[in-house]
Amino acid sequence: MENLGLIHELSVELSNQIAAGEVIERPASVVKELVENAIDAHATQILITVKESGMKSIEINDNGDGIEADDVEIAFQPHTTSKISTEHDLFNVLTLGFRGEALASIASVSKLTIVTSTDGKSAIQAKFSGNTLVDKKTFARSKGTTVTVEDLFFNTPARLKYVKSLHTELNKIVDIVDRLAMGHPEISVRLIHDGKDIVWTSGNDNLQQTMAGIYGRTIASHMFEFENSDEDYAIKGYFSKPDTTRSNRSYISLILNGRYIRNYQLTNAVIRGYGSKLMVGRFPIAIIDIKLDPTLVDINVHPTKQEVRLTNEGHIADMISEGIKNKIANQNLIPDAVKNLDRKTTSDQVIKPVEPKPEQISFDELTTMNQINEPMPTTLPVDSNIVTPVVNKQLTGTPIFDEPKHLEEWDKRLANEKETKVIPDNSEVVDNTNTGFPDLRYIGQIHGTYLVAESNEGFYLIDQHAAQERVNYEYYRKEIGKVSDDQQRLLVPIVLDYPNSESILIREKKPILESIGLYLEDFGQNSFVVNTHPTWFVEGQEESTIKEMIDYVLNDSKISVASFREKNAIMMSCKRAIKANHHLDEIQAVELLNNLTKAENPYNCPHGRPVLVEFSNKDLEKMFKRIQDPHDTRESE
Repeated sequence: MENLGLIHELSVELSNQIAAGEVIERPASVVKELVENAIDAHATQILITVKESGMKSIEINDNGDGIEADDVEIAFQPHTTSKISTEHDLFNVLTLGFRGEALASIASVSKLTIVTSTDGKSAIQAKFSGNTLVDKKTFARSKGTTVTVEDLFFNTPARLKYVKSLHTELNKIVDIVDRLAMGHPEISVRLIHDGKDIVWTSGNDNLQQTMAGIYGRTIASHMFEFENSDEDYAIKGYFSKPDTTRSNRSYISLILNGRYIRNYQLTNAVIRGYGSKLMVGRFPIAIIDIKLDPTLVDINVHPTKQEVRLTNEGHIADMISEGIKNKIANQNLIPDAVKNLDRKTTSDQVIKPVEPKPEQISFDELTTMNQINEPMPTTLPVDSNIVTPVVNKQLTGTPIFDEPKHLEEWDKRLANEKETKVIPDNSEVVDNTNTGFPDLRYIGQIHGTYLVAESNEGFYLIDQHAAQERVNYEYYRKEIGKVSDDQQRLLVPIVLDYPNSESILIREKKPILESIGLYLEDFGQNSFVVNTHPTWFVEGQEESTIKEMIDYVLNDSKISVASFREKNAIMMSCKRAIKANHHLDEIQAVELLNNLTKAENPYNCPHGRPVLVEFSNKDLEKMFKRIQDPHDTRESE
């Protein structure tokens, strides 16, 4: 019987294009899906070649398992996969791809060619156009798979309006490749754009070395490593020093069972682990690798599989914060003033791969390169396992990893720079109860703003306002946490008026305000009266302080008691701190330095700014040319 209604079944072509709209948003989406397939196929080398930011062509070449000849056509049908078979498999997914959408979706909006072999003897080449098979024949290639995608969105031109500039699209591709490479340091990943090497990792299963190939050796060598685990979760990661930051959170990478994910709570856990050591508005570089039982995570909640649902997400977040906090607690975080001013010294240069000419690049070269099993040399001062690949073309044309010889001299020089810390018995030093923090001897003050102190290792400039803020912050943090009954009664009560919507929120959050000793009483429909306040309030600033506290509640309706106390401790510490252009006598200055050295974190103010910077003895010798040449460690007489 003929269906005369309005409801009808969509064609296969249209269904695939709709699915492609969810999975394939841009060229980077194609790269992500195809590289994930290569990883699932147990590839050890993956070569990604893109032209015109992927809009002209994308080629993914791997040495993985390949696809059986009889399965090639089936693989391009919707929802076909070799990775799950039952409902049980759906909740025990260990592969990156499993939904069976990627190949069908990509082929439906492009012209795609696949060449695949499972034995390294014979291969199948199949060509698709708009998901229609147009050619299939026997081909020759080594074991693995090559997928070439051309003319992306040729049959869905409306999608092109969502594609940004070529530069933006290339950045998206590089970002995806970087994160996939960091998630799988055991795989050599190489990205070539218009004949130029962009990313090239060694694939020797060293995560810090992989980071060196992505972020540069300078950053990678100065990352802190931490681990934290229990019976259900194993967390390992690297994070940058507080003075190495970026303007957004995008440099925080979360890897879950080898899969790059996005998770707001876990990303914030990384930031929370730094406490007040980060400057406001600045974010660290970090990679967090989380291993857990696949039954504890649901990755089937989003088509791109980058958003997941975790069991005990809060517990994982606490483990990350705790691991970072414990690792950073005893580190010397004083910035080197000279290196901050001049980051182009020999020791700070990033060694980047030499760019081979386009005609010299081939998958066979990549394979040959990664078959070298000798341990690679290193010259990094922190972790002796980090190496940045440097392509060195020998007469045979085979690329190998090598290191410039002058870096070996640099390492020897760094070793000679380490000096034993000795304080003479007759020296008057500031009492230091913070291990790792220098013993400071006060010298003087500059412009009523900076204190000058020395130690056996060099001399230091201290920002007196930042130092006072740090001391005050740790005092108020404890006082606010006590929530004592000590209240100061106001001679004239403070009356506060707010609109209806804000009044409702304030009434809801009264318990949070009371957690630090601030009690509001209703005074009409939209008004509140304050009769008392905590004794640690600054005299003359009671009303402004109360209003700022209430503003915190209004600006963040989900604010916690702990976060609220933290914000108020920071506010109070700033209000009570010494300002610039305020001259201190010697007794006041020494007392401030004494209090600073007793602080839990004497390195940063509550806003994350550095409290002091160091000029080491070696820095001074270089500045006054007492060390002659950067390549000669002999000192002048």
